[in-house]
Amino acid sequence: MNRLFDIDKDIDSSGFFLGMDEAGYGPNLGPLVIAATTWKTPKSPEECDFADLLKDVVDIKSTCRHAKLHIADSKEVNKGKYGFQSLETSALSLLRVAGVSTASLKSLWEDLCGQPELVKNTFKTIPWFEMDSELPIVANNDLVGVFADRLSRSMEKSQLVCENIQAQIVPAVQFNECLDLHGSKGIALSKLTFDLLNRTWDSGESKQTLVIGDKHGGRNRYDEFLSPIVGDANIHCLEESRAVSRYRVNRTEFRFQTKGEQHLPVAAASIVAKYVRELAMHQFNQFWRSHSPELKPTKGYPVDAQRFRKEIQSLQKQLKISDEVLWRKR
Repeated sequence: MNRLFDIDKDIDSSGFFLGMDEAGYGPNLGPLVIAATTWKTPKSPEECDFADLLKDVVDIKSTCRHAKLHIADSKEVNKGKYGFQSLETSALSLLRVAGVSTASLKSLWEDLCGQPELVKNTFKTIPWFEMDSELPIVANNDLVGVFADRLSRSMEKSQLVCENIQAQIVPAVQFNECLDLHGSKGIALSKLTFDLLNRTWDSGESKQTLVIGDKHGGRNRYDEFLSPIVGDANIHCLEESRAVSRYRVNRTEFRFQTKGEQHLPVAAASIVAKYVRELAMHQFNQFWRSHSPELKPTKGYPVDAQRFRKEIQSLQKQLKISDEVLWRKR
């Protein structure tokens, strides 16, 4: 049986589980957001059943509105009449447990990216981010506080710790620069993802660590992106297939697989990434509707993005907003 770290049975089995996911890879409008959540586990990360350990407060199958937090693939959470409310409640509860500021979009962005000056510059140079948004938008703040407290107590009981939540937030102008640099949308996604991984993964960690993220389109090989962040360490390829690609570096296994959101740390990253993107699009739509109230809001996906772009064309020229700032090339 092929098990992670089975050669280390006599060593302390506790470790770390790092889950990664993105939101907004396909749209032409709005940012790409890649998030990572890092969890300290009481035993081997591969054997840690997060859903069972947190079952008194977390539900992975349905929203259970006002009863449990829905932590699953963000597409499932952000669905239906109360989808965004559920998404916001889950995201803010997770973020608060991890010690991330949730007072406003700007403070959230600064904490997730860890680069306050860069964020300030982004908010100054992109018109729809010049005004900040207080959080939450639709969720009940008191209920978020109750859930965050319940989640914290459940994690303490289970000896789980959400060490940190970080993100790479890439507005259109930066995404276009990355495209120009790398020449491929797929390579741009991989480069940006591994930039975030370089910030979140501790290469010197002696404990067992499992890193799981979704596959990047049809890509099966990831060793070329791992090389710059592992230094002189050897990369051992364990498997490369359509279903999963796995690599071992010292006591860390990197795994890129389909349906990664079945793992709670990946689902949590999916929720945070989707929430930040939804907040950005909320602010984007507010900006344009403040100048043209009759505009129908957009999610930024290709077909509707073309409609929206056409409707704001004259307003865009009037406001002197360049295509580089507005529109993602691919």
